[in-house]
Amino acid sequence: MASMQKRLQKELLAMQNDPPPGMTLNEKSVQNTITQWIVDMEGASGTLYEGEKFQLLFKFSSRYPFDSPQVMFTGENIPVHPHVYSNGHICLSILTEDWSPALSVQSVCLSIISMLSSCKEKRRPPDNSFYVRTCNKNPKKTKWWYHDDTC
Repeated sequence: MASMQKRLQKELLAMQNDPPPGMTLNEKSVQNTITQWIVDMEGASGTLYEGEKFQLLFKFSSRYPFDSPQVMFTGENIPVHPHVYSNGHICLSILTEDWSPALSVQSVCLSIISMLSSCKEKRRPPDNSFYVRTCNKNPKKTKWWYHDDTC
């Protein structure tokens, strides 16, 4: 537990002092607990999401950084993207099987910005309706099938 808290403190400082472009740590979200963060995000200029505002929810288990954080979009505006379900779940391999303790909140944020920025067409995943009706509330419990890296 102590190593998790130490690591989260270090990453918290990094997000406060040098956040990825378009990302801001929601300071209120970390006032009472260090294990749940909200990161405010703005779509990058020159992309389909330019000017749009989103929120990412990060939840950290006591096994972090050896266990990946639970990361999902939350709030009023969930991006319409082929890898983002309407309930906020994100199909991104580094959030599950490709996670490494060398990754950080900043690198996850950069991957999500990159995923959104490279999108050519706003659309939901083809199985969105079925998935949202039947999935677990925790996206980490989903057995993702990574088959599309073209968007």
